[in-house]
Amino acid sequence: MRFFLPAPPRAAAVVLLAACCAWSLGAQAQKPANGRSVKTVAGSAPYATRDDAMRFADDVAERRGLDREWVRATIGSARFLPNVPRLMLPGPVGTVKNWQAYRSRFIDATRIAAGVRFWRANAETLARAEEVYGVPPEIIVGIVGVETIYGRNMGNFRVIDALATLAFDFPQAHPRAAERETFFRGELESFLSTESRTSDDPLRPVGSYAGAMGMPQFMPSSIAKYAVDFDGDSRIDLVDNPADVIGSVANYFKAFGWTPGMPSIYPVHFEEARLKKAVLLAPDILPSFSADSFVAAGAVPEGEGLRHKGLLALIELQNGADAPPTYVAGTRNFYVITRYNWSSYYAMSVLDLGQEVKAAMEQ
Repeated sequence: MRFFLPAPPRAAAVVLLAACCAWSLGAQAQKPANGRSVKTVAGSAPYATRDDAMRFADDVAERRGLDREWVRATIGSARFLPNVPRLMLPGPVGTVKNWQAYRSRFIDATRIAAGVRFWRANAETLARAEEVYGVPPEIIVGIVGVETIYGRNMGNFRVIDALATLAFDFPQAHPRAAERETFFRGELESFLSTESRTSDDPLRPVGSYAGAMGMPQFMPSSIAKYAVDFDGDSRIDLVDNPADVIGSVANYFKAFGWTPGMPSIYPVHFEEARLKKAVLLAPDILPSFSADSFVAAGAVPEGEGLRHKGLLALIELQNGADAPPTYVAGTRNFYVITRYNWSSYYAMSVLDLGQEVKAAMEQ
C-alpha cells in the first residue's frame, strides 16, 4: 500500500469498483509489492444496503468534491466486521492494570533483536530524521517496534471494512460512543479523500481493526497531515519504505511539540510527610507542575529533574493488585508520545523498548 500515487481517471475507478463488487469479498490473499501475503479478515453484510451509509457517501462526495458514484460504490463495497465493535469496548470496570505485564508484551528478546536490525539498516535515515525533526532514533525505533515489530504485524483487516464498521456500527455501550463514532466517520472521510487521489483500488489497503495502516500504524487523517516523502522518490510508502516511515513518525512528533534534548521522564521519589499525591495525579498525564511545585507537593524528581525548566506530570503505573505502583515524573516530551496513543503505559513501553534497543546496539 502506497500513498499519494497518481490516481486513475475517475470513470475507470468506478468501473474497477463495480468489478470488485462482483468478487467474493470474504478473506482474500493479497500480495503487496514486497511479496508478503496478507489474508484479510472476512466481513458480512455490505453497506450498500444501508441508507445511513449511502447518505454519508453523498455528503462526503459533496464536501470533498469527489465523484458521487465512486464514493457510493466504495462505501457500498465495505462489509460489516462483527468482531470489531466488541474490540473497541473498554475493559470491565474495576480491572486493575499491570505495568509489568503490559511491558512484557512489547519488550522481549525477539523485538529487541528486530529493533537492532532495523536501526542498523536505517542508521543514516534515523540520524537525518533527528537532524531535521529533532526526534532521537530510539524514540522512532521504539514506536515502530511497539506498533508492528518493524512491519511484521501491520494488520489484516480491510481498512474500508474496519472504518465503515466503526463509523456506522460503533458499539453504543461504549461510554463515549457518540464522540468515537464521529471520530471514525472523519477517518473514513479522510481515507476516501486520500484514496480518490492516490489509489486505483480503495478496497485493497489492510490494517488494524481500527483502520490504522503501515509500519507506524497511522490513521488516515494522520497520513494526510503528517506522512512525508523522506527519501524524495515522489511517493509516500508507509508499508515498504522505512525512510518514509522514519520521516513520518519524526514529523508527527515535531508537529505535536517534541522538544529536542529534553528527557521524557525522570525518576521520582516521595517525601511522605508532605506528599499530596491526589493533587499531583489530578491532571493525569498533562504536565502541570514546575519542578519546585512538584517538590513542594512531596514528589522529588531525581538528578537533572530538579533543574527541569518545563512542567512535569506525576505518572502512575499500576502493577496489579498485589504490588505498589511505579511512579515517574513525565515531561512535555512524555506527553507528546501519548499523542500517538493516549496511554502512559504505551508511552513507557515505547521509551523502554527504544532504550533496550539502543543498549543492545552499543554492545
